[in-house]
Amino acid sequence: MTLDADRERPDDLVQSVARAFRVLEVVTRSPGLPVKAIARRSGLNLSTTYHLVRTLAYKGYVTRLKDGTYDIGGQVSRRFYEQLGSLGRGPDTREVLRHLAQSTGYSAYLGRISAGRVVVVDYAEAPGSPYLEDLERGLDVSAHATALGKALLLGISRRERYELVVDAGMRKFTARTAADISALDAQLARLQPDKVVEEHGEFRDDITCAAHLVPRRAHDDTTWAVGLSIPGEVVPQHARRELSMVAGDLARA
Repeated sequence: MTLDADRERPDDLVQSVARAFRVLEVVTRSPGLPVKAIARRSGLNLSTTYHLVRTLAYKGYVTRLKDGTYDIGGQVSRRFYEQLGSLGRGPDTREVLRHLAQSTGYSAYLGRISAGRVVVVDYAEAPGSPYLEDLERGLDVSAHATALGKALLLGISRRERYELVVDAGMRKFTARTAADISALDAQLARLQPDKVVEEHGEFRDDITCAAHLVPRRAHDDTTWAVGLSIPGEVVPQHARRELSMVAGDLARA
């Protein structure tokens, strides 16, 4: 996000905008900083930094964490994936998701863990699924209440899982949502990372979600999962089969 060294400084440079981008660059490079540290690294005075950070938080470009520090916000992810969309996506992920949506008739989602959060990276809509406003590209996903989130939790250590879930909070979406970390642990203990993961009405009433963790080729690979949203209580067998195959295809991609 830094400017090119040979880029000419414009005569009409808007200082406030330049300073806001400077703050955003600092938060992007070093998430989890308090405002005083952001000010120091940005080379700005504390009062100016407070105003800029509050403005960026209001617009969704940074997020204030529980301990008073700041991380990048969901709007950064949205802008990033809009840029990818404008440039065109390769067939490895976009076409695989489209195939999954077409072959099953249900909307398909690709998620990953990023900066301690579960994020929807991409999706392909299908007529067999209702619209879920919380599963938009670039938005955080509730790991404890969705199949996509639970599949991703199976791919990380118990300590990382605990930190992610506790930091995000365990909102109770429906009467079926796991209410605490021990209940979630009990659910995850019955699941396997190489099998389809399901949740029934935990995120939305009368909606079932199924997901599959994408196998990692190396220990330090990004943790990905692919999922489907399905009306009712049953995951059809063909949807299970397609999920498993697509997870394998994405691992190779």
